[in-house]
Amino acid sequence: MLFDKVKAFAVQLDGATADAEPVFSGGQAVVGRVLLELAGAARVGALRLRARGRAHVHWTESRSAGSSTAYTQSYSERVEVVSHRATLLAPDTGEITTLPPGRHEFPFSFQLPPTLVTSFEGKHGSVRYCIKATLHRPWVPARRARKVFTVIEPVDINTPALLAPQAGAREKVARSWYYNRGLVSLSAKIDRKGYTPGEVIPIFAEIDNGSTRPVLPRAAVVQTQTFMARGGRKQKRAVVASLAGEPVGPGRRALWQGRALRIPPVGPSILHCRVLHVAYTLKVCVDIPGTSKLLLELPLVIGTIPLHPFGSRSSSVGSRASFLLDWGLGALPERPEAPPEYSEVVAEEDMAPSGQGLFPLLEDPDMSLDGPFFAYIQEFRYRPPPLYSEEDPNPPSEAMRPRCMTC
Repeated sequence: MLFDKVKAFAVQLDGATADAEPVFSGGQAVVGRVLLELAGAARVGALRLRARGRAHVHWTESRSAGSSTAYTQSYSERVEVVSHRATLLAPDTGEITTLPPGRHEFPFSFQLPPTLVTSFEGKHGSVRYCIKATLHRPWVPARRARKVFTVIEPVDINTPALLAPQAGAREKVARSWYYNRGLVSLSAKIDRKGYTPGEVIPIFAEIDNGSTRPVLPRAAVVQTQTFMARGGRKQKRAVVASLAGEPVGPGRRALWQGRALRIPPVGPSILHCRVLHVAYTLKVCVDIPGTSKLLLELPLVIGTIPLHPFGSRSSSVGSRASFLLDWGLGALPERPEAPPEYSEVVAEEDMAPSGQGLFPLLEDPDMSLDGPFFAYIQEFRYRPPPLYSEEDPNPPSEAMRPRCMTC
């Protein structure tokens, strides 16, 4: 066996540290270098680089064509979102070049497309980005090095559509055998559609129990992964946060006046990929003995850009205050609530949401929130919070302040 003179061969990205890798978004430049360390002089044919980004889904389903015939249907689809090739070292004459012993660095850079899909790892699909370097040498097998990088597409919740309140109402007749036990009604509202990990969703709800038995209200944030291929569709659901209210007795009415449900560190919504989606909903339900659940669903979008401290935030506070008055749930808040402390988001107890048994049909123990996008959420949570002030940063001068007409 010939002595391999390559001591080290690796791809390194600028901005990487011992604890974290850089995170990219569409339109940014990826800059790095290929490191090659030789123990002795080596003949090299070429050094080539390839960057790829791919969304891929795959699953199988068992089909039955009769009592004795069964077959497996396979569904698979892939979409290429990044493709870049470059040659970092090639002799001008097209022959072989000899590199001296020691450390060699070959820099590279390329531009990402303006729109990408967030890195994702799911049970039936993934979105992965990587850079692969290949060292070609005569009479020696090619040497390869691979580097995975993370892409997070920004999702800004400071848009009119995501700042709009979400509301709904449902009702159901409670039945026991063939007897009508009364009407149970549920109405719920949240102040906006868009949230970021670590924020608290204040839930305003009214539960009217006109039945003859106690009912139990509950709420949960549910993540739905949808995979699409060859006209087929596969979904996986998981409860990521939940809470339970107090039982509501027969003939009684209960109000949730901003019941808090904190969003744990989860990946952002993925809504614009052809082969997979990641969506979130707030499910508010009432357990009715002897009858199926009364269920109300409100759409959510989990973003990466938090609510602005001024401007959009004041409009959100205003809309929240207006529906508080509409529902008769108290006076206007004197001051807008500041964004949550980022230290609260990284608390260990937030990593594993409690009470997931509240929606047993939606649980998925095989579902994992680990992966490249989860690493990004950790990096995102360590950024310093935006500046926030309850006072006007540009107060009017004494001379410009309005004076009382009686003074």
